[in-house]
Amino acid sequence: MANHPKTVKGYEDSLERLAREVGNMTYDQTASFIEKLADDLKRQADADKGRGRVNLAAELYAAAERLYEARDNIHLAWKICEPYMKE
Repeated sequence: MANHPKTVKGYEDSLERLAREVGNMTYDQTASFIEKLADDLKRQADADKGRGRVNLAAELYAAAERLYEARDNIHLAWKICEPYMKE
């Protein structure tokens, strides 16, 4: 369990607040965050697959793929909003 803490190190607020904070960023940055999360789940899936945990790896790969799809949708939302964003 030490490899998978229940909180974000250095972030003392709730997960709901963290989700709101990420969601309130510009959509290009939110998309980037989601991509990095997907990349990390894929990395974990690769490691679990290498350890013979094929069922776990399959679920993590599926979750990562859906996050990549979410990233793409949020990126499209950014393209719609970008012309209206002020510096």
